Amino acid sequence: MNDVRPVVGLVACAVGGVESIRESFVLPALDRGWRVAVTLTPTAGTWLTESGELGKLEAATGLPVRALPRQPGERSPHPPVDCYVVAPASANTVAKLALGIADNQALTTVGEALGNPATPVVVFPRVNAAHARHPAWAGHLAALRGVGTRLVYGPQVWELHEPRQAPSGRELPWDAILSAAADVV
Repeated sequence: MNDVRPVVGLVACAVGGVESIRESFVLPALDRGWRVAVTLTPTAGTWLTESGELGKLEAATGLPVRALPRQPGERSPHPPVDCYVVAPASANTVAKLALGIADNQALTTVGEALGNPATPVVVFPRVNAAHARHPAWAGHLAALRGVGTRLVYGPQVWELHEPRQAPSGRELPWDAILSAAADVV
């Protein structure tokens, strides 16, 4: 029998908060009746492998976590995705998505979905005030919004601070991210 639960492709980057994706996104998403297929940027893959979290993610989702591209002729280990959630997304990943740069597995999978109304994309930019001041930043956000990407962004969601000035222990806005995903799944 085919599993008919919606599949959320969670793409996570190597920024603060990535270590909490299992507890704060994957498990609540599974509780909502979703399947979760996790893809990590290469550095996030290294971080979560070294911390032992990668195996816990695979056990929770029942799927391999991807951080590297497939070999030629190898089939994808993930089922087709109904919605992508990029969280936490680094400023680098947001810029690359906006510019169409797909230089790793995580960017490739989301980049293929951008602009396709059949596969909505939700992005939470985990950035600071310096990133947001960059002259290209507003254009990156506009490019993503222009193709229908739902951004979980703004002072009501994530207050921006200067680099290394944010309060310690600040949690990512997982409830807002899960709600944005629920709106499009």
